[in-house]
Amino acid sequence: MTHRFVPAATSMLLAVSLMAAACSDADTPALGDGSLGFVTVGEGEAIQIRSVSTIGHDDAGARDYVHVIETAIEDYGPIHGRFTVDLGNAIDDGCSADDGPRVAEAVLADDEVVGVIGTSCSATATTAVPLITAAGMVVISMSNSSPLLTSDLAGNPAEYYQQGYYRTCQNDLYQGEAVSAFLHNTIQAQSTAVVHEGDAYTKGLAQAFRTAFERRGGTVTGFVEINPDSADLAEVLTRLASGNPDALYFPLTEETAAEFIVALRRNGEFEDTVLASGDGVIHDTFLSLDESRGVFISGPDLEFGGNTNQATGVDAQQAADRFSNKTGAPPNRAFWAHAYDATTLLLDAVTAASRFDGRGLVIDRAGIRQYLNQVGGYQGLIGDIDCDAFGDCGSGRIAIIEHLNPADTLASRDNVVYRFSPQTPATDD
Repeated sequence: MTHRFVPAATSMLLAVSLMAAACSDADTPALGDGSLGFVTVGEGEAIQIRSVSTIGHDDAGARDYVHVIETAIEDYGPIHGRFTVDLGNAIDDGCSADDGPRVAEAVLADDEVVGVIGTSCSATATTAVPLITAAGMVVISMSNSSPLLTSDLAGNPAEYYQQGYYRTCQNDLYQGEAVSAFLHNTIQAQSTAVVHEGDAYTKGLAQAFRTAFERRGGTVTGFVEINPDSADLAEVLTRLASGNPDALYFPLTEETAAEFIVALRRNGEFEDTVLASGDGVIHDTFLSLDESRGVFISGPDLEFGGNTNQATGVDAQQAADRFSNKTGAPPNRAFWAHAYDATTLLLDAVTAASRFDGRGLVIDRAGIRQYLNQVGGYQGLIGDIDCDAFGDCGSGRIAIIEHLNPADTLASRDNVVYRFSPQTPATDD
């Protein structure tokens, strides 16, 4: 695979290597059986993929995932050394189930698109993914963490599972497990109240937490769904306080969480209550609020060490530096490295499922899925990537931070107080 970082002195050797690779590719059968159709890319044309994420907000990092995907494509280089990759226009996922059909329509406007990196929101995925995968394309999300999109991790498909859907982030059954262990075992909370918005992400994570917390012997004093557009938060908080919980867990989306925490601080009944939220609030919209001080927040473990992406040879620090050089600031979105790895997975899958013929590069759509279905031991920025039968490819590693300084959100992101991994016991830092 070619890389961007090639000294001029080796350019001749690279040209020879590309010629050899082209001959080798011609002799290597492409994956796929043609059952989902083909895409043919002519000489001089570009392979089409699409980026779908929440880019409509004006907060820091709104277009981070787009820039990360662009960086990964640049680092990867042309497919088979000859065919560039085109992202087209970035698509805003809107972050709601109502936006899913619009998102799918935007993707399907070009029937030569082979795959999508996104969406960023689970709610959008519930209605967008079925339409996109029905057209033979694949979807690889960096941050759709709802358990409802894949499986119960016990071999049973979830409500919204679709063949052709994959993700590099965690299944939130792990996030719920991590938060329950932290609150019950470390904080010694015996009771919690839970708030969610009823969508695939917030409700899925809230349910995962409730199941794990009650399994540990804890009590859930209230499990409340709120409509962010019409909820009387003062009334909701009064209901939650009536159970006198030791902790309050509110895995909400960033804008709803911002409104919720402001209303909560105005209510005097939660001064001694431990507050916790999920990865949906790891945005400056929430973190920069003074009212957010002291909240424990769970999300993906961003301790990447020296992890290197096997397709590009770029490690996590180099990728972050490349991103900063491109945008002028470090990545702000929590799942930025997951987006990088999702992109190279898709590009590797396209490489494995494509072959040359007299018309150009022929890509077998079924071959892309075949490659992704077989991914195991793939080295990414996030560590080992192994895709199960339902598209869960992430490690499930979770970190919990204690948010102490709204004036320095980067410091809070690094203030890890608890780590969880499905493979090893959770630890307090």
